[in-house]
Amino acid sequence: MLSPRAGYPMDQSLTSRAYEAIKADIITCTLQPGRQIAQRQLAEQYGAGLTPVREALQRLAQEGFVQAIPRSGYVVAPISLSDVREIFELRAIIEGAAARLAAERGSPEQIQRIAQAASFTYVYRDRQSYSRFLAFNASFHRSVAVAAGNQRLADQVARLLDELSRVFHLGLDVKDSAEEMQREHLALAQALCNRDAARAEEIVRSQIARSQQRVLEAIVGSVGAVTNGLGHVVRVQPCDGRWEERS
Repeated sequence: MLSPRAGYPMDQSLTSRAYEAIKADIITCTLQPGRQIAQRQLAEQYGAGLTPVREALQRLAQEGFVQAIPRSGYVVAPISLSDVREIFELRAIIEGAAARLAAERGSPEQIQRIAQAASFTYVYRDRQSYSRFLAFNASFHRSVAVAAGNQRLADQVARLLDELSRVFHLGLDVKDSAEEMQREHLALAQALCNRDAARAEEIVRSQIARSQQRVLEAIVGSVGAVTNGLGHVVRVQPCDGRWEERS
């Protein structure tokens, strides 16, 4: 049940909180990709009423998390193999630039907080631990983007990380890389402390490239399937060193 917070108009508060609740369920795949959204059911589930839920869905449609279907309402946006590629490609570009700017512009306090957040604990194959790890990792990358001193850039990084979280929550058997990622985080923090902009960008780009490879390998090895951009089920197989979509 969503209740309005003090200092907020009731409709605005309920709409904002409905938006956050629905978005969280989409990111964690509680609302599965391609699922038809029953607005009345969500309104009852969140205790928000139909109007806040409709307004939340309109905002989520603008952000690409749901798709409006004429005369049918909304569906949770499917995740395609091309989506995964594009997210990682854009992350490498934007987060590489963010790391460079953070090394140049970040305050000592911001960089110190990043360094303190570079270490984490994670139990492989433990679902709750994995969810905490994903949240921690996203928070770390957001902190680097914030230190870049460019709000639009930070907002774009946050959105890309939210989109990528959906992929990780699909239940893919992604190779355990916690120790490697922790070393990369520590190396990035050191580069930021040294104000080594080129090294910071290099570390981030390399980390994202390795993460992309692990995710693609997990998709190929999965007994499940992803969808193409049209919502059809496709299975993914390696093809001469590239990736191929087959129906």
